[in-house]
Amino acid sequence: MGKKSREIAEIDLKGLIKDLDKAYCDEWLAFYAYWYMAQTVAGKGYEDMSEFLNKIAKDELEHATEVAERIVELGGLPTNKPADFEKNANAPYPGVTKKLSDYDAIIKIVTEAEAGAIEVYNKIAKKTLGKDHDTYQLVTHILGEEITHEEMFENLKE
Repeated sequence: MGKKSREIAEIDLKGLIKDLDKAYCDEWLAFYAYWYMAQTVAGKGYEDMSEFLNKIAKDELEHATEVAERIVELGGLPTNKPADFEKNANAPYPGVTKKLSDYDAIIKIVTEAEAGAIEVYNKIAKKTLGKDHDTYQLVTHILGEEITHEEMFENLKE
């Protein structure tokens, strides 16, 4: 972030970096849970569930990348030890279901994790609105994707 950008940012950058780092850790935890379930899901129609989970896992990894880039632009560094992801995250590891053919349990895990992400990014969007335009644009973009993810999995229940 350049000198002028820092001058016009009407926000506590250290606090924002902390918020973004927590979101970054959330993304890694979600990525791993979804990716793991995509590799191990079983049962009737497992290919479709695997495809859904893999798609969302890739999106979560993309979000982690985008948030990490923004943290660095703001002058910070994202959490660098995977062992610290859960400690530094907004929410605990979403986990995986013990019975990988229990699609209702998978859907519940994913929709709850996505609802949490929606809350996190909505909070950061409100915090940055009119104060840090680049971060606001990034988090509203990610927020839109998290809303889509939640809807995709909610629609599987119908």
